[in-house]
Amino acid sequence: MQPLSAEIKHYHHGRFTLAAGGILPDAVTTYQTYGDPMNPCIVFPTCYGAKLAVGSQDYLVGEGKVLDTKKYYVVTFALFCCSSSPSNTPAPYNGPYFPFVSYEDNIRTQHAVLTKLLGVAKVFCVVGFSMGGQQAYHWPVVFPDFVERFVAICTSARTSPHNQCFLEGPKAAMLASKDFGDGRYTSTPQHGIRAFGRVYCAWAYGQTWFREHNYLMGGEYPDLNAFIRERWEGRFLQYWGANDMITLLTTWQKGDISLVRDGGDYEKALENIRAKALIMPSRTDLYFPPEDSEIEVSHLKDATLHVIPTVLGHVAGGGANPVDVEFISEKICAFLNA
Repeated sequence: MQPLSAEIKHYHHGRFTLAAGGILPDAVTTYQTYGDPMNPCIVFPTCYGAKLAVGSQDYLVGEGKVLDTKKYYVVTFALFCCSSSPSNTPAPYNGPYFPFVSYEDNIRTQHAVLTKLLGVAKVFCVVGFSMGGQQAYHWPVVFPDFVERFVAICTSARTSPHNQCFLEGPKAAMLASKDFGDGRYTSTPQHGIRAFGRVYCAWAYGQTWFREHNYLMGGEYPDLNAFIRERWEGRFLQYWGANDMITLLTTWQKGDISLVRDGGDYEKALENIRAKALIMPSRTDLYFPPEDSEIEVSHLKDATLHVIPTVLGHVAGGGANPVDVEFISEKICAFLNA
């Protein structure tokens, strides 16, 4: 599928102090806009591994789709490490010297683009999948009067210990590789990125999918090794720098809405969210299991839970399967029109 034609733009914030105390000399946010700015605004930020340049958000955005560009003013945002990143920031904050960036930092810079540049006075809805969904959870916490509602797909308000533990696997594979060099590599660390992809890939799918549908993907791949090499090693090698992957993963690991304003009290942070919520976990997600979403919904003031009935695991929420996209779109449409 060809990506939508909206121009990719870059907003320069200048010197930006991060929530954890670090500095970006010229923080840059990458974004796209679709539709009439007079229409209700929907924000749709990216997930881990997504790039605006390859149409990562197109499965929900466009005329006739659930985020209809004739009905809504849709703004897609790239996370730091797709925007400002270790690979494109000059010394002294380049490579392994790039500072830690939090979800709060991403939300504050996105808010600046919306208000200072695009003239958005209020966001009708924030929609996000995976890391995008964690941003959706953070929006009504960081800016409680700015967001009316949010949709969180295959995600959580706090990265669970189980999820953090999983992320240690691909991270360790990268950091321990013989060509990563503590992030001071001078050429693409093939061994590190390939090892990262191999550890990461199995968790992206539900085990039921592997059992029932196998890895041959309808004949596209001759065997499991080809599937892993092309679909996972190849895509990370094509689109990502190793330091960018590790820095973005650290943002994911440390995600927690309660650290923004509620002193680490997770339940209180959920209870204080005033925005209306639609929470959609995947039935077979190994990253963000639906049981965690059930707990979160029990603490939210105004939330609806719909579990995606899929065997595809985590990737069901990111457009991997038309049937799952149809289910997600139907639920979001009803939520937006309620």
